Amino acid sequence: MVVKLLIVTLPSTLAADLGPANLAPSARPSIGTQPQRLLTTLLGEYWYRHGEHIPSAALVRLLEDFGVTAVGARAALSRLARRGVLESSRVGRNTFYGLTRDASVLVQDAFRRVLAFGERRQTWDGQWTIAAFSVPEEQRDVRHAVRNRLRWLGFAPLYDGMWVTPRPAMEAAARDLADLNVTAATVLTTDVDHTVLGSRSPLDAWDLSAVQAGYDEFIEGHLDLLAAARRGDVDPVAALIARTSVLDEWRAFPANDPDLPVILLPARWPRGRAREVFAEIYNALAPAAVARVREVVTQSAPDRAASVGHHLAVLETDR
Repeated sequence: MVVKLLIVTLPSTLAADLGPANLAPSARPSIGTQPQRLLTTLLGEYWYRHGEHIPSAALVRLLEDFGVTAVGARAALSRLARRGVLESSRVGRNTFYGLTRDASVLVQDAFRRVLAFGERRQTWDGQWTIAAFSVPEEQRDVRHAVRNRLRWLGFAPLYDGMWVTPRPAMEAAARDLADLNVTAATVLTTDVDHTVLGSRSPLDAWDLSAVQAGYDEFIEGHLDLLAAARRGDVDPVAALIARTSVLDEWRAFPANDPDLPVILLPARWPRGRAREVFAEIYNALAPAAVARVREVVTQSAPDRAASVGHHLAVLETDR
């Protein structure tokens, strides 16, 4: 058995502020409560190619499409600005907002990871990455943050303080543990044989049957929307809402699905089909959703409507 070991011994000071500089995608790469997450998602999706800001009136109107009141939308804007996630500017009596540089980098990284998830089959060298750590009981916020970051990297708990993944994530895990000022941790890679009997297999860290059921439910639950998207039978407001919703559902899978190598997966694993459904809906609804965002921005700042953009998911799958 070959083992590579990295021991991280860190100062005991606690980074109490897990603010924008330390924002890390959790099971869903979200920031704050629902209206705040919606704002971050919409800005990351449709307003990411430039440094200029978007009118606050447009953001409030867009959130109203999702059932958020104007009062709730403006409160979310203020809270995100106070936390340093958003920055503001003024033109006359009008206020404009955009993601801060740090928040924008993290949000776009989250988009890239989510949209690339399941795109292609990965080869595997047989190496497992193991992260072992200990966080005092009174530092529950740090423990929660550590778990969220490890899950985003593809780890799952084999035991409470020992997490595993087949991904080459040793350096990233060590960096995240250091960022959170965990007092001591060990990260290593090893070629542990997952078929060995008499001890707990790394595969036991995941409930693959639950992951498979999640994919099956996702596929079945979106067939009607897929058919409507193919027909072009979704109006702009509904397209914006549905596209945001399907993205929100899809971005839970990178945390729940360990993205295990094919050799470790059950036969007929449904991730490929689920990704096809997600990618086709997400791409097909893009023109109508962009039209809605541009319509709203035009009402407040016609000169900035052309700056609205969008992401696309690659349609190749790992099936």
